Amino acid sequence: MAAAPVIIPSVAKHTSTLIFLHGLGDTGHGWATSMGALRTPDMKVICPTATPMPVTMNGGFRLNSWFDLKSISISDPEDEEGIKRATRTVHELIQSEIKAGIASNRIMLGGFSQGGALALYAGLTFVEPLAGIMALSCWLPMHKRFPGDRKCPENVPILQCHGDCDPIVFYKFGQLSSSVLKSFMQKSHFQTYEGLGHSACDAELADMKNFIATNVPRQ
Repeated sequence: MAAAPVIIPSVAKHTSTLIFLHGLGDTGHGWATSMGALRTPDMKVICPTATPMPVTMNGGFRLNSWFDLKSISISDPEDEEGIKRATRTVHELIQSEIKAGIASNRIMLGGFSQGGALALYAGLTFVEPLAGIMALSCWLPMHKRFPGDRKCPENVPILQCHGDCDPIVFYKFGQLSSSVLKSFMQKSHFQTYEGLGHSACDAELADMKNFIATNVPRQ
């Protein structure tokens, strides 16, 4: 059973929401403080935690994981059913915010590594327009199924961030994913961070803060 999501309430009247998905083996707590520092005053932050499951890449040992990973490669077989199952969970989180009165275009989706991959797939396959997608140090899952699987409007903004020294999700996988995204999304931007490994940096966080302020301005 998954742990309850970490929720940081807005400090002003709640008019927007950021849902951020952690990487393999992490929890919602791992990113909550950073995301809380990036948001606008009227933005609520939700950082869910994935359910523990056996992960093939980890020798079958259980980790908090959104879906099974056989390897981190853009060409190897993927856990398509697991990705779709996790996507339904993310879509339910978005829908619950919409039912609470937050317009879909005031809801931002983001994630790091495996969570970033899920954020991309879930955002692209959500019918209503989101405020944007922030995809950190990740790849586009099931990339060969696009643009056919795209359900979102083609003008949903995407900020892809990647360090050029990433030893886990190779920089070239991020670049390849970006080239696929740019072929069918109008506002997809790929930002490189020189010397950055598989982590975040201050410049990246500043870019994310600007992306949020630009696409989900305070009301």
